Amino acid sequence: MKVEIATTLTPAIVDAVDKLVPQLSKSNPPPTVEELGDVVSSPATDLFIALADDGTIVGMSTLAVFRIPTGQRAWIEDVVVDESATRQGIGEALTQAMLDRAAERGCVTVDLTSRPSRDAANRLYQRLGFTPRETNLYRFDLRDGR
Repeated sequence: MKVEIATTLTPAIVDAVDKLVPQLSKSNPPPTVEELGDVVSSPATDLFIALADDGTIVGMSTLAVFRIPTGQRAWIEDVVVDESATRQGIGEALTQAMLDRAAERGCVTVDLTSRPSRDAANRLYQRLGFTPRETNLYRFDLRDGR
């Protein structure tokens, strides 16, 4: 298994994202080809893909890097491993690759959120050194104005 950053949008990546996103979120559909192309081409985001030995994409994640007045920051989003390939260290490899990339880009912190029901993911993040923050996370949904 290897992890790499997608630099070109390919049909295999489109197919894999179409398969993986529903495993991650029941409320958000997979991105369109154009939207996924924006993710791959944006200097602010890196789409990481995990490839099995046969070249099949078995996981993905996204690292967003941005500058704010207090420093260069990163945010990890949409970490998902295909349900047929769990417990093989893929989530850890994706996360470690994103941490390495954030360090390369000069980030001072890397944040993420994980639903409490994702027990294995939460154990992984804590094992890798992520610590819970004393904060309130708020969301405003622009789609419905609430």
